[in-house]
Amino acid sequence: MRAAGAVLALVAAIGVGTPALASPFAKAAAASHGASAIEARMTATVDANTEASYVLLQRLVDVNSGTMNLEGVREVGRMMKAELEPLGFEVRWVNQDAVGRAGHLIAEHKGKKGAKRLLLIGHMDTVFEPSSPFQKFKREGDWAEGPGTSDMKGGLVVMVEALRAMKAAGALKDANIVIVLTGDEERSGTPLATARADLIAAGKASDVALEYEALVRSEGKDWGSIARRSSSDWTLKVSAKSGHSSGIFKPEVGDGAIYELARILSDFRKELPEPYLTYNVGVAGGGASAAFNADETAVTATGKDNIIPAAAIARGDLRTLTDEQTERARAKMREIVRRHLPGTEAEITFEEGYPAMAPTEANRAVLGELNGVNRDLGLPEMPELDPSKRGAGDISHVAPFVPGLAGVGAAGTGAHAPGERVDLTSLPLQAKRMAVLMYRLSQEKR
Repeated sequence: MRAAGAVLALVAAIGVGTPALASPFAKAAAASHGASAIEARMTATVDANTEASYVLLQRLVDVNSGTMNLEGVREVGRMMKAELEPLGFEVRWVNQDAVGRAGHLIAEHKGKKGAKRLLLIGHMDTVFEPSSPFQKFKREGDWAEGPGTSDMKGGLVVMVEALRAMKAAGALKDANIVIVLTGDEERSGTPLATARADLIAAGKASDVALEYEALVRSEGKDWGSIARRSSSDWTLKVSAKSGHSSGIFKPEVGDGAIYELARILSDFRKELPEPYLTYNVGVAGGGASAAFNADETAVTATGKDNIIPAAAIARGDLRTLTDEQTERARAKMREIVRRHLPGTEAEITFEEGYPAMAPTEANRAVLGELNGVNRDLGLPEMPELDPSKRGAGDISHVAPFVPGLAGVGAAGTGAHAPGERVDLTSLPLQAKRMAVLMYRLSQEKR
């Protein structure tokens, strides 16, 4: 395990060149307009460490940390500890054996009493397990390909480089910062109350939260995320009278399980729509018998064309902008399920999931502070992102307690799929934005 100094020494060894600053955002950030002297020193430090940050990214990406590769996740934790301890953070590891996951890294920097307390959120795991053929970092000019490059090892590097710049400029000493890096964001352990207990406790004790997941860049703009939708699962099970197919729809037999399943799903489609609500059907099946496999990702069904199906099942997810919308959608789904076709019964159950991070004026105010940073760095303003363009994330667990921003990490494409890439020019750009924002927030009173 190598600390920051060793990372700097590796630059020449891998033969990377000077960054091209191809991004118009990167070009604009090269000059500070209204930034203070200490903030100018931070941006200069980021520029000086740019190539070393790419080396750190490669080292992190080349460690497989698929959620269920517990030792790989722990190794990323050890690497992050080696970066954070020299910056003055007290780092500890919280095992998550109780939920079958590797654990979380928690780091704390104690600064000036009475100053705002910042919570930095990230995750060390990826969706790419050791069985995936997509395993290694590969750089191509201003882009790099590899598992987790944008989601979210690029964000981990942005976080480290922003903090390193604050340290070098003397801006970190007064800052009260807690970092929580989860080891199972991509496949959370259950119960979530246990898996996210430490994160929630940190959120309740903080004043602003910044989540370093991927930055959304589209339409020539960088977008500010003040909201994330929820994500939870539902399971639908239907039973019916069986018999010879010649009796289908007769009063003494009824409509069969598959027609009832189709009726329910069709009514979902027709009656549930409202802004920001989605309700996907992921897997479904029916017949004389129907059952899910162990992890509920496949259905095994049996039957014949002359037998009225006795069973039908389906699973899907539900995404909402607010917790109130979640409860409203679930209530309507239950009501739809209760309208049984003749000779059928059905039940729907809902599982715990990620709550919503609703758009609030407090979140909007944090984005306003970030846009103040953008103006002083000569960067374009970041408009609010449509929440339907983000998935669920860990910041939602603390959203009821603390305002914040999601997606302040690196920009990229193709997350969760082979070929995932990161725009390398976004790393120093985001590190500058975050260093200045965190410095300014850390100077404010609680």
